Amino acid sequence: MDIGEVARRSGISTSALRFYEEKGLISSVGRRGLRRLFGNDVLQRLALIRLGRTAGFSLDEIATMFGPDGGPQIDRGMLSSKADELDVTIHKLTAMRDGLRHAAACPAPTHMECPTFQRLLGLKGAARLDR
Repeated sequence: MDIGEVARRSGISTSALRFYEEKGLISSVGRRGLRRLFGNDVLQRLALIRLGRTAGFSLDEIATMFGPDGGPQIDRGMLSSKADELDVTIHKLTAMRDGLRHAAACPAPTHMECPTFQRLLGLKGAARLDR
């Protein structure tokens, strides 16, 4: 299938497809005129690339997820490490969300007078800032 069809079916722009090819993440199987042609397996590779990017893997890390034959060969330890990183991020984002929700509904006269908001700012135990 040509690069335009791959772009339509994958939802990835042709410029990104060319970049992925330049990085060695995908490879064309030929050309029809000036248009690159790709095998059907490129859609599976692109789905894995998209999943990896969504999970926070770099393109270099994603490149290691493909074996010499081009098929997926994913290091389970790397997946576990990324899951641990995501747990930390989720914990931080949950605390941030909860702090913002509290600040939005806090009965303190100002946000800077709210101890919870001060903790959110990293000012634990800080004296009032408006003095």
